[in-house]
Amino acid sequence: MGLDFSGRVAIVTGAGGGLGRQHALALAARGARVVVNDLGGAVDGSGASVSAAQRVVDEIRAAGGEAIANGASVTDFTAVQAMVQQAADTWGRIDVLVSNAGILRDKSFAKMDLADFRLVMDVHLMGAVHCCKALWPVMTRQKYGRIVLTTSSSGLYGNFGQTNYGAAKMALVGLMQSLAIEGMKHDIRVNCLAPTAVTRMTESLFPADMLDAFVPQAVVPAMLVLACEDAPNRTILCAGAGGVEAAHITLTQGVHVGTGADAPELLLDRLDAVRDRRGEAVPASGADQGANEMRLARG
Repeated sequence: MGLDFSGRVAIVTGAGGGLGRQHALALAARGARVVVNDLGGAVDGSGASVSAAQRVVDEIRAAGGEAIANGASVTDFTAVQAMVQQAADTWGRIDVLVSNAGILRDKSFAKMDLADFRLVMDVHLMGAVHCCKALWPVMTRQKYGRIVLTTSSSGLYGNFGQTNYGAAKMALVGLMQSLAIEGMKHDIRVNCLAPTAVTRMTESLFPADMLDAFVPQAVVPAMLVLACEDAPNRTILCAGAGGVEAAHITLTQGVHVGTGADAPELLLDRLDAVRDRRGEAVPASGADQGANEMRLARG
């Protein structure tokens, strides 16, 4: 096996079932020591029990691996800090974070309660932020870190009934973009994974003949590549049923419409040219937008 995680320590959140469980098992099978974190709640985030995490730990240990269970809610920064401390105390370092914990509170925006919007943002976005914040000093000291944030096609491209989930998942891409830039000098690489898989959160969405193809295990290779020593940086991999794609946030060549009184009318008239995707680029940072606008202004 080319991808070797021997000597590495990984934290996987939401690892009591579904995708997270497969991530934890796969990392352990390739030599990583794993903190299996799971609140043990329902799909909507209610309830808590460490038994789901402990079952996965037992599986890993039965296969000869090393793992410990942790029941922290990622929404609780103090508990997340304690989890990171637990991992550091147990194994002396932390190399990999797979931020996978999430909940669903699906409803059309018109019917959605704001509390359900806020909670989904809190679990997905702030949960990842808490983990990254607690780990950042450790990874900076080590001069090594691999962070995989779980985004979603619902964030990248939208999905009916998931304004809260989609907003949170796209926010993670924004987090990844800047964290990846800040982490470069410490060899901390930050990437996003957009999985398509049948789990208890998604099983109702798949046709019966595709249930076997979209098993969570099929997403694991993309996670392992994003978490390994040779991982890319600032990459969004989409994966499901054995297929892998890359998603990009691009910038078109654009058009200069000036700042005159007729600029709005000019822009409306030339909107198709502005949106023309020929020659579009993937900016290296946010500054590239300004650089392109300078180019347009200079004519």
